[in-house]
Order: sequence, then structure tokens, then C-alpha cells
Amino acid sequence: MANRMTVHRDGKAIYDIVLEPSYDRLGKEVGGLLTGRRKICIVTDSNVAPLYEAQVRAQLEPQCSQVDVFVFPAGEEHKNLDTVRQLYGFLIQRRYDRGDLLAALGGGVVGDLCGFAAATYLRGIRFIQIPTTLLSQVDSSIGGKTGVDLDAYKNMVGAFHMPSLVYTCTSTLLTLSDEQFASGMGEIVKHGLIKDRDYYEWLLAHGEEIQARDLAVCEEMILVSNRIKRDVVELDPTEQGDRALLNFGHTLGHAIEKLMDFTLLHGQCVALGCAAAAFLSARRGNLTMDEAEGVKAALARFGLPVSIAGMGLSIPEVIATTKSDKKMDSGVIKFILLSRIGQAYVDRTVTAEEMEESLVWLMGGQDER
Repeated sequence: MANRMTVHRDGKAIYDIVLEPSYDRLGKEVGGLLTGRRKICIVTDSNVAPLYEAQVRAQLEPQCSQVDVFVFPAGEEHKNLDTVRQLYGFLIQRRYDRGDLLAALGGGVVGDLCGFAAATYLRGIRFIQIPTTLLSQVDSSIGGKTGVDLDAYKNMVGAFHMPSLVYTCTSTLLTLSDEQFASGMGEIVKHGLIKDRDYYEWLLAHGEEIQARDLAVCEEMILVSNRIKRDVVELDPTEQGDRALLNFGHTLGHAIEKLMDFTLLHGQCVALGCAAAAFLSARRGNLTMDEAEGVKAALARFGLPVSIAGMGLSIPEVIATTKSDKKMDSGVIKFILLSRIGQAYVDRTVTAEEMEESLVWLMGGQDER
């Protein structure tokens, strides 16, 4: 029996998250969403298509009248309005209407772009998430945040548009590079830090099995992270309150990601931001410095970067870049800090000087200008 949980909004069930070791039940899950013979467009990228497009297509073809596949070049640099425009044209030419379905097959870039297209094509059609990276399985596929980048500004154009299904095939973890797997761990460690100290400690206790990609252990891990994100999203579906806590590590992380021109993966940048936020939490007296160092060590254990030394980053430039982040609120940075391990809060008083201290800490104590 699949591991399954339901996401609700205003007390009403809106979609299920299903974890399976293969794609064998995907057709049945999608068939339950369709009324009549509809068209389905698989949206994927040039990395994922050779691996999984044929398996997914074989599951979907018996369920619908037509399966199309839209493939765009892999990479964050293609998560933009130009690619969305190409997808719109593809759908128009094939006469997709509001009763048809899009299927996002891939990582966060694919899911964000496909979801945004679904939210805006014909003022909204349904879509499903079929996440293939650890990061997308525990984060971007859940919660309905969609979007694309505008020039160098990450996710500045977007919409809230909930999927109709999230189907996670855990065996896709075995095809990920070490860097991609580690990137997902950045968000997973974050979940423990902001919401569940026991989970954070469980991750450390099961570090060897996780790093070995023991699928039974990884499935349990994904399930807990899904529950954490599901619970936050149900309380705050459009990020008016508690959902902002999921941005722990993202203020400085997004700035670093942009300045590195997306050469670092999202989860790697989030890890750097989490380490810096742990330091700031210790500076405020919420954590001990030993706990902040422990957060840094935990992230490093899962193969994540915890130092920006040698990256060529300018501390003043990183701080300036935080001010162009979409999470600004009336010109004030909403910084997420920890009151203790497992509990986070929104703080609007973090100063440029404090951010500078945290970045110097990430430099190994050397103030690089």
C-alpha cells in the first residue's frame, strides 16, 4: 500500500501526496482525476526526459485520449517567461482546453514552470507534480507555489496554484548525482530545524543510511518532511503567516544563489543561509554557539557547503542583494531565526551589521570585502 497523505484547504481535501517505489500506480492515480478522455501534456526537461518520460507516458496513455511531451533545456536559466511562452504555444497548437491536464515531470525548475503555466493558461488548468529530485519531492512540489525567474531575480513572477496530485517515485533518488541529493538534504535539515527537533536528531542518527540512499529510510524521511510542509501549508496556504517560516535560510541563500549566477544548487545555497541564520540565532542568545556549530556540522555531514570562503563573494554585495528579494515587506527584510532547535519565528529587526557578522563567520572569520 502506498504511503499517502491528503492536503486540505479550509478543511476541504484538495489533493493527495503519494509515495511509491515505482511508477506502476501512476496511471491509476491519474485516472481517478479524469472525467472522460482528456489530453495530458508531460512537461519535462532535457535531463529527465531520457530517464523517465517513456515510463510515465506508458502509464498515462491508457488513461487519456492524447499524451504530448514538451521538453525544454535543463537548467535554472531556462525557468523564464520565454520558456513559458513556448509552452503556451505548444498547448494552443494542440488545442488544450480547461478540462485537460499538465504533468510536471522533473525537479523544482520543471515543477515551478509547469505550475505557473497551468495557473495562467486559459486562466488556470489542472496539473500534477511528478517530482524526480529529492529537493522537489520534499519542497517545491508541495504547496502550490509556482513561478519563474525574471532576469536574475528568482521566482519574481508567480502564482499560487495547487496541484491535483503529487506522485513521488522514490527510486528516482538512485539516479541523482551526489550534489543533487545533497541539495535536497538542505531543505530536509531545514524542516527539522524550524519545526521538529526530534526529526533533526533522527536525521543525524540515520545519516549513514541516508547517505547510502537506503530507500526505506529515505521514504520515511520524505514522508516526515512532507507532513511538516503539508501542515504548514494547510495553516497558511498563501504565505500570510506561518508559511514564511519555510524561508529559513532563504534570505541570504537566495542572495548567494543569485550572485553565484545559479552555479550552486538551491539546496546548497539554502544550507549556507541556514548556517548563517543559526549563527544569528546564537548571536541573539536563542541558541548556544555550540548549537550553531552543530547545525553547520550537520549540514556538512550531508555533503552541503558551509563556508563561502573562496567563492569570490563580496559581503557588502550579498547584503545589498537581500534587499531585492521578493520576501521584503515594506522595505524591511523578513528574516527567519530560531528561538531554539525545532522552533522558528519571523524577525524584522536583523541589521546589515548582523548579516555581515554571519557572513564573516561563513568566511571562516575573515572579513572579505
